[in-house]
Amino acid sequence: MSVLGALAKATAARTGRAEPIADRRHYHLSARPLVLVPLRLAGEAAAPLAVMFGTGRHDSTVLIVAQPRDRVLRLRFIEQLADRVLPYISAFCEDAEELTVKSTGETYLRYLDAPQLLLPNPGGIEFLRLLGRSVRFHRTEGDNAVVESLPLLGRWLTWFGDRSDFPGSSACLAMTSVLTTHWASGQSALEDGNLAALLGWIDPPAGLTGPQAAALAEDPLASPPAGPATDPGFDNEELAPLIAAYDGAEHEWAKVIAAERLEQALRGQLEPTWELMWRAVDLLRALPEGASVEKRWTDDRSAFSWFVSDIPEGYPQARRDSAVSATRRLLKQEQALDTFQAQRAFDDPRVLIEYRLVGEAFQGTVADCEPDRRAKPKSREVPRPYLWVQTTDPFRGRVGETLIRIDRPAQKVEVVAVEDGVIQLELVSGMGQGKNPAAGSVPEEGDAIGFARFSPTGFAGPPAKLPPREETPWTHGGPPPEPNLEPVEEWS
Repeated sequence: MSVLGALAKATAARTGRAEPIADRRHYHLSARPLVLVPLRLAGEAAAPLAVMFGTGRHDSTVLIVAQPRDRVLRLRFIEQLADRVLPYISAFCEDAEELTVKSTGETYLRYLDAPQLLLPNPGGIEFLRLLGRSVRFHRTEGDNAVVESLPLLGRWLTWFGDRSDFPGSSACLAMTSVLTTHWASGQSALEDGNLAALLGWIDPPAGLTGPQAAALAEDPLASPPAGPATDPGFDNEELAPLIAAYDGAEHEWAKVIAAERLEQALRGQLEPTWELMWRAVDLLRALPEGASVEKRWTDDRSAFSWFVSDIPEGYPQARRDSAVSATRRLLKQEQALDTFQAQRAFDDPRVLIEYRLVGEAFQGTVADCEPDRRAKPKSREVPRPYLWVQTTDPFRGRVGETLIRIDRPAQKVEVVAVEDGVIQLELVSGMGQGKNPAAGSVPEEGDAIGFARFSPTGFAGPPAKLPPREETPWTHGGPPPEPNLEPVEEWS
């Protein structure tokens, strides 16, 4: 936890209300997201019990499994879920733009929008990932064949789970994680995993403080868990007898009545979380979107478009990544994290404060400038204005280092001198292509300005180069060793 994050939590605990730690929304929110609230049977890793889903607050559907241990009923449940989720995904495969790869000249399609799944917490995402893994390898022909929609849904659930691992991706979001990126509560990180308690701190009901609202959220009768696990008291006192009644029903009409009673009980567990999800969506939509969010959503759209094109001829995702695939995946995630952190800082002044505190960036005022200065670093004379920026931030500039301007990331400066809180800078780029600087590209005296040591493309250096497959050891996914066909005697 950063110093600013610790201060925000301490302030929230003192005031009784969550403190904002971001002034911008750093995730894309679709105009029509698919909100899912899943429940699973306790003690079973991927046994679905119920799910409530829909694209609007007043447009919800509930599916249940009357006996989650019955494989046939579970597959029927997943088939019903596929019949509703797959059309939602297919709706985004209608409008596309044709793009060209500059290096090769090849063209490809990128869809203009992409689906977005919203779930209460990371546990819900992990449950969907396990649910996808349980059906994506099912065969659609031969013995025990299933309908084609089951393995297709399994592949999509796996894809959404994989995208959720990439920092900055908005294709599949856990609401508790998104909220804690924008607000700091006065409770522990473990308690922040309770969606009702977290929203109690962020937006408490009238007349209540954050701690009081969070305490009410701990009552499983008034605020059932957001899943995927249910409350043990509900399991013992309501769920188990209802499932037993369904199993013991001897007539079809009796099973229908038992299933209806079970659905009613499960709705009571799902509906409070459903309301909390849309309340959280409203809070996030009230924040202005960060400037770099659209770029990251474009990456999500590209990944979605690529996966759509790969489905007809591709195979289900592997159960486990090979060593090389896992390395590449880890490198991409690390690079995505670096980029996400840097872009958040450039988009959001409140996030930038964390980097100002540790001396990675600074804000100041232009005390003096020399806009008409020119220099001849190479063959021709070019504009090289000087700036003298006064700052009180604990920034220790190194002469000759390159800094990035916060409000104009394309503009770079070099540190010329540092003395008594005044940093002398030389503008070296981002002033246009003409002989004279473009209008507005050179700051004026009295302007507020900021610079950072890192760029919005991330902190990391160039990506690591992995050896080709033929040079990779067989223990890490390379070709197997050549067999030794020479007979070897024990005594030789």
